[in-house]
Amino acid sequence: MPELSVAVFATDHDQRAVLQVLVDGTSVAHTVCSNSTMPLAANDPVIRRTQAFTPDVILVDIATDGITSALRAVELLHQELPDSAVFAVGPMTQPQLIVSAMRAGVREYIERPTTTTDLLEAFVRLSASRRKPGRESSRGKVFTIVNAKGGSGATTVAVNLALALQSAHHSAALVDLAPLGHCALHLNLKPVFTVSDAITNLHRLDSSLLDSFMARHDRGLQLLAGPAAPSAIEPSASDFARLFDTIVGLFRYIVVDASSRLDSATRLVSNLSEKILIIAHADVASLWSAGRVAQYLGESGSRDRFALVLNRYRKVAGFNETETEAAIGAPVLWRIPNQYFAVSTAIDRGVPLMQQGNTEIARSISGLAEYLTKDDLEVKRTAWSLFKTV
Repeated sequence: MPELSVAVFATDHDQRAVLQVLVDGTSVAHTVCSNSTMPLAANDPVIRRTQAFTPDVILVDIATDGITSALRAVELLHQELPDSAVFAVGPMTQPQLIVSAMRAGVREYIERPTTTTDLLEAFVRLSASRRKPGRESSRGKVFTIVNAKGGSGATTVAVNLALALQSAHHSAALVDLAPLGHCALHLNLKPVFTVSDAITNLHRLDSSLLDSFMARHDRGLQLLAGPAAPSAIEPSASDFARLFDTIVGLFRYIVVDASSRLDSATRLVSNLSEKILIIAHADVASLWSAGRVAQYLGESGSRDRFALVLNRYRKVAGFNETETEAAIGAPVLWRIPNQYFAVSTAIDRGVPLMQQGNTEIARSISGLAEYLTKDDLEVKRTAWSLFKTV
């Protein structure tokens, strides 16, 4: 008897028939209902009919001529059938579509046209994740840290924020997306593998392989290190989308050190993030740069999730936070005190501030971690992923 029941949504008759054959051909799932229309509202009769079957998986076809309706259907189905995992079948060549599907509630995003093998692997991953005790069904939160300008302290904030999250929640990862990675130096780690290795092996990347690519800090934090040398070939935004799909299935919190990287990959990760923290100083040049960074990264739709973190903060005569927020279009979320000597010593020794006891700056970063996660126990977050999750 197949383990998983599947509801299929596809407006094209031939595609609907193909998907049903592929699902039944996996031998671990069977189609319980097949729908030719996408739901338009929460009270749509097609949703009620699907609810009656209580499917384990809802498979939604995203056709190129019906993207808007398919994404709306994903959102409604995820909302009205929260116990069902929503899978999408769609093109891999559109990073923004993948991001939109993720945010709408897709747990797995599978290439269109798909195969029985693709579906089988997805079904097996879903079954395995449900058998793991204590495993949360929701996906991890991503916090992206980016410099307003070089030297603002994004890496220091990212490393210590990740350690604070690991200490409090025991499930955090740090991903170094800087063109030249420094997170490993801050943590005194010597990683064997980097982000580039994970990207190169996307065709076979799963939780076990990704785990083998990550370096482990003695406080439990796992690091996917940045490159030790500049690379002439940069991965595409779609590559990073596929990588992060796996990562968010493994960790509750993911901190991304984008450093001063400003490209399509940083834009995509920003779109995946719960918060994008721009690290700036309270001076004209830094704040001017922060406004330009927010404008650039926010062009793809993530502007409402930006916030300023004022690093090395000290009171400056004439500095007006309200005017600054209005000019940049992002609130001042946090202020980290100016302890330059302590920070520079921590970097030189490879002993992050969060390991050095109850210092003022460590308390500040712990407070930032607590603030970013303050609603997690009270508010049920929307689960999201991309395609191949664990």
